[in-house]
Amino acid sequence: MRYFVSLTVVLAVLWLGLSGVYKPLLFGLGAASIVLVVWLTERMEVLGAEHDPATLPWRLPVYWVWLMWQVIKSNIAVARAVLDPRRIEPMLVELPADQRTRVGRVTYGNSITLTPGTVTTRLETDGDGIQIHALLPEAAEDLRRGEMARRVRWLEGDG
Repeated sequence: MRYFVSLTVVLAVLWLGLSGVYKPLLFGLGAASIVLVVWLTERMEVLGAEHDPATLPWRLPVYWVWLMWQVIKSNIAVARAVLDPRRIEPMLVELPADQRTRVGRVTYGNSITLTPGTVTTRLETDGDGIQIHALLPEAAEDLRRGEMARRVRWLEGDG
């Protein structure tokens, strides 16, 4: 039950923070969507100790700020590549996905996809590999250095 309460609180705070409009109708729609998400989470049996949102109260915003900075830097790099197409060298890269949990591996894959110029094309949920399509060599090199993987492991509570 604790997991459902923490998920409800996290979703409510996120919704209130992102919505910015506080009218009765929108409160009702927000509450209904939160109830629907919590119910679907319970039906899919994906909430538990491994997926407890309450375990990441301060790490998650720190990670989001870092990820937003990566997105901004990647946007600039892709924009420069559009202006000078000779820089574009598409490639597939195989990397380890050594996060502790499935949620960590999915977070890693989604973070890569959110970063312009890179897309996760395959994620082995039972294994420890991830395949990425990178538009620019420097994007592939950044991923090979492993900073994003290290940050996601930190988000999971390692380090």
